[in-house]
Amino acid sequence: MTAQLPRQIFAEDHEAFRETVRTFLAKEVTPHYEQWEKDGIVSRDAWRAAGRQGLLGMAVPEEYGGGGNPDFRYSAVLAEEFTRAGAPGLALGLHNDIIGPYLTSLATDEQKQRWLPGFCTGEIITAIAMTEPGAGSDLQGIRTTAEDKGDHWLLNGSKTFISNGILADLVIVVAKTTPEGGAHGLSLLVVERGTAGFERGRNLDKIGQKSQDTAELFFRDVRVPKENLLGELNGAFVHLMTNLAQERMGIAVAGIAAAEHLLEITTQYVKEREAFGRPLSKLQHIRFEIAEMATECAVTRTFLDRCIADHSDGTLDAVHASMAKWWATELQKRVADRCLQLHGGYGYMTEYRVAKAFTDGRIQTIYGGTTEIMKEIIGRSLLG
Repeated sequence: MTAQLPRQIFAEDHEAFRETVRTFLAKEVTPHYEQWEKDGIVSRDAWRAAGRQGLLGMAVPEEYGGGGNPDFRYSAVLAEEFTRAGAPGLALGLHNDIIGPYLTSLATDEQKQRWLPGFCTGEIITAIAMTEPGAGSDLQGIRTTAEDKGDHWLLNGSKTFISNGILADLVIVVAKTTPEGGAHGLSLLVVERGTAGFERGRNLDKIGQKSQDTAELFFRDVRVPKENLLGELNGAFVHLMTNLAQERMGIAVAGIAAAEHLLEITTQYVKEREAFGRPLSKLQHIRFEIAEMATECAVTRTFLDRCIADHSDGTLDAVHASMAKWWATELQKRVADRCLQLHGGYGYMTEYRVAKAFTDGRIQTIYGGTTEIMKEIIGRSLLG
């Protein structure tokens, strides 16, 4: 028996896609993942393999080599399966669900021809550079500047905590193009690998997600062609806000999937592990712990599936996306902590999945907007 209600949001095509993702993970990811963790970066071969398998650019129009299907449920399947496999390092969600919409909705026809085919094959790996050493969620604090020089922008500044920062061939940079404009004086500029003055700093040493390259980026008098402006001049604030709901949904989907998987492996562990001459599962305290987590996961899953369906239909609003992100990631954090505790000393050993999930998942309540930011968005919607 399972505590989870039968899911109703997926059709046969989605489940067939799930099998494709599982096959890809078994062949192209799991056998290499330990080495990627040691290297601090995944292989570019894995990105190209994902492209060949149709896991990149699923929502990109077919004329550019994509799948031509914007149904978010396919992205949800991808996030769920990568989470269950414990493989967040290959950041396909960032590429597909965060960067992809900027390119498909904002790029000119010429830009699409230039960038989208490689985006779909895995030859072009992408990143977005917004966070700076002194500016995270507060866009008004961004100090990176782009000065209009007539036929190009002169870009200067630095960014940090940039996912795919080392591997990225194409980086969408948030820069100040109108100094007095505050958050509404920002624009999106695309900087390509090899551009003079564009340098990468160190691959940052994180407590989790070791194989996911996260870097510092530096821009020193970088000449960005005028044709690399993405979207409207001084329109970055609106562009960024438009895509945040999908980013937060991707994080939320991974959050509930992680909590469910941790509960699953911990339930099995307490059935097998003995203490005082009997399985842990026979102790009332343990049974209550499992019962509480199972109920919390079931309730959260029901809400998340509704949000996934709404987002696929184009009806999900920013407030409910913020609720989903906050609740699912905080649940993930609580479940990871409780499951590690139930594993005892073994839970602290890195070879156990629960230990890795504990460190890999800790970032979930931080990126994409912290829990505190999510609560502020919800509170403002209710109280003004």
